[in-house]
Amino acid sequence: MCCCWEAPRRRGCWPGGSTGTRRSRRSARWRAGPPPRAPPRTGPRGRVRGADGLAAWLRDERVDAVVDATHPFAARMSGNAVRACEAAGVPLLVLRRPGWSPGAGDDWRRVPSLAAAAADLPGERVFLTTGRTGLAAFTGDDRRRFVVRSVDPPGPPMPPRTTIVLARGPFTVADETALMREHRIDVLVTKDSGGAMTAAKLTAARDLGVPVVLVDRPPVPAGVPVAATVEDAAAWLVHAG
Repeated sequence: MCCCWEAPRRRGCWPGGSTGTRRSRRSARWRAGPPPRAPPRTGPRGRVRGADGLAAWLRDERVDAVVDATHPFAARMSGNAVRACEAAGVPLLVLRRPGWSPGAGDDWRRVPSLAAAAADLPGERVFLTTGRTGLAAFTGDDRRRFVVRSVDPPGPPMPPRTTIVLARGPFTVADETALMREHRIDVLVTKDSGGAMTAAKLTAARDLGVPVVLVDRPPVPAGVPVAATVEDAAAWLVHAG
């Protein structure tokens, strides 16, 4: 038996759910389809607390392999998966879609962290798309204006001069262009999540000549193999399980 370790939105964290990201839903459908055959996905029905909780569940369920399909910035969950698999003697694979790469006309500045992004912003009107948990790094900036888009109103802490835009994606290039023009955005700050679903803002920034501050992903835990696609992960599972 194998399990897939991911973080469904607003539901705690457990292996095996297929309600989290678009990638996880695709994974569930693919594995239900034709060959190559892969072991079935499963996971605990309740909340798993930390590495010790996951390790105990892996032993109890006699899991043969784990795929870490969490968000590229879910470093704490990935760390728990590494420690749990080491403790339980279970092989682990990290499933990570490729990050974004700049193209002709892009003006990107890569930084290692949100704190580094906040320390050296090249503009005065900032479109901040780092997620609600990323707002705290910018709270000390009372000079710039920030635009934050969210499905629900974010709570404090946040920058003092913040405009909240309530909206639910996915967003098109036209959507992103209109927002940046309306708020006269002159710098975009985002995380290198990769994937096409949230890349429209990068295209809009390029078209408008807006520089992008891109926060690099945390590194994949040392010694853990990585797959870029669901198909590659399924092939690994066939041999690992």
